[in-house]
Amino acid sequence: MTVSLIGSLIDAITFVLTTIGIPGLFALMVVALFGLPPIPSEAILPFAGFLVADGTFSLGWVLVAALAGTLVGSYAAYAVGLWWRERITRIGIGHLRLEARHLERVDRFFARRGEVAVGLFRLVPILRAYISYPAGTARMEPVRFGVYTLLGAIPYTVALVWAGMVLRSHWNEVSTYLSFLDIPLLALVALAVAYIALQIAGVLAPGWPPRRARDALPSPAGEAPGRAPPGR
Repeated sequence: MTVSLIGSLIDAITFVLTTIGIPGLFALMVVALFGLPPIPSEAILPFAGFLVADGTFSLGWVLVAALAGTLVGSYAAYAVGLWWRERITRIGIGHLRLEARHLERVDRFFARRGEVAVGLFRLVPILRAYISYPAGTARMEPVRFGVYTLLGAIPYTVALVWAGMVLRSHWNEVSTYLSFLDIPLLALVALAVAYIALQIAGVLAPGWPPRRARDALPSPAGEAPGRAPPGR
């Protein structure tokens, strides 16, 4: 007997939607956009669309609940990033620690491209849930954060709900095919764990893209990287 991670997740989502209804959809989207635990909206919205096609849900209420849940979950994650800004440099495990210079880099990025980043990331599966944390840490203006969240979320939400409406009776086949994502999902989790472990051990420096810790160290003033100082 085998257990499918994706299949079990889909079973849980369908149970919530068929049992609780529209409030359940709102709650699932809040959790999905908060990102903890990771529940992909790509598994929620198509089934909501199937229930619209089935006559169980109203399309209008599905879109309202999904977008409201997206905003609430995103602002909750934003608030965590904002609240932890002054604390995040004080905690860490081993060599895995964020420093003030890392936060300054995030601030500069969001000052230049914050709106575009928030809008575009809402169109990227899985990752769409996690852009809110650095946006809060960078203290992005809250109203603009909400506006660009909606600008990215509306087409994505409508597309996934519409896909579920089109699939209709083929939903069971789709959920079967989604079970093949188990192996890539486990591989992604394994890579994430390895990446964090290497940072804790001091092999990699915090941040992205991955860099060796010694390459990320600032060079002494007046000394070119990779060259020994005069007199040695």
